[in-house]
Amino acid sequence: MAEDTPRWKDAKHEASIENAWFIPEFIELAIKQICQRFLQKSALDAMVANYQLPISQADPKTVGIVMAGNIPLVGFHDFLCGFLSGHRLLIKPSSKDTALIHHLIEQLKEWEPETTKWIAETDQLKGADAYIATGSNNTGRYFDYYFAKYPHIIRRNRTSAAVLTGQETPEELALLADDLMLYFGLGCRNVSMLLVPPGYNFDPLLTQLDRYSWMNSHFKYKNNYDYQLSLLLLNQTPYLTNGTVLFCRHVQLFSPISLYHYNYYEPQDDIKQLLPPEDLQCLVGRQFTPFGQAQCPNLADFADGVDTMAFFAGL
Repeated sequence: MAEDTPRWKDAKHEASIENAWFIPEFIELAIKQICQRFLQKSALDAMVANYQLPISQADPKTVGIVMAGNIPLVGFHDFLCGFLSGHRLLIKPSSKDTALIHHLIEQLKEWEPETTKWIAETDQLKGADAYIATGSNNTGRYFDYYFAKYPHIIRRNRTSAAVLTGQETPEELALLADDLMLYFGLGCRNVSMLLVPPGYNFDPLLTQLDRYSWMNSHFKYKNNYDYQLSLLLLNQTPYLTNGTVLFCRHVQLFSPISLYHYNYYEPQDDIKQLLPPEDLQCLVGRQFTPFGQAQCPNLADFADGVDTMAFFAGL
């Protein structure tokens, strides 16, 4: 994955064509994070030891995996956990992120033909012994219905928030800008809401966000920005902007592309009580996940706080 072989370059190019949000820079960033955070021998050895995974499964199950497609290779962690567990995998890639995972699976099969018996891709997911499915809140209800009688993990919409004190350094705000803007804000670990003290000055953060003004040349992002700005103007909603991102006060944790919500908190407030835990993936701040690390999960940082490896190991 860290190399740049012709076929891998073709797969990355195909991924950027099938999904306009997957620009080359963000595809490379996702790959780099996987290589540095997931595919280090020490981390993999520790995971295998921690879950006491067998050399081979005496009674391997077939696990169906419905992958998301909001950011490049977002389903790779589920694939890796399943591969380590020794169970058979039946994978349904997202239509928005097919080329990358397909290439990696085919490459594995070329290197080790035995994996052909253990990994398969499918358009229709059925006949498995257990399921992992990631989707929206709406599709989550269907997953609950279809997979109810099987062991399963169902993931729904989640997003992230940040807690600011007003004392952040320019370096910290620059890192927060990454937490907000990487992958156009489409990841569940992207910050979509800020909790700030009363009277918070947004100017230093907006200055740091100027670094992402290049997004104005991306047609899908610019269309979203123009649309959200029009709604704010029509509804006479107060807002702040640097011409690339919008901020408005709102209690809702989720926010649309290019628009970020903020709300105030008091020193005596319990921060976690202000945010719905069922919707929160990651909380960024000096006392929480460090600034700039929202999109840098480690191998043991499981989505939604549900231990995927324990799920596989327990089948």
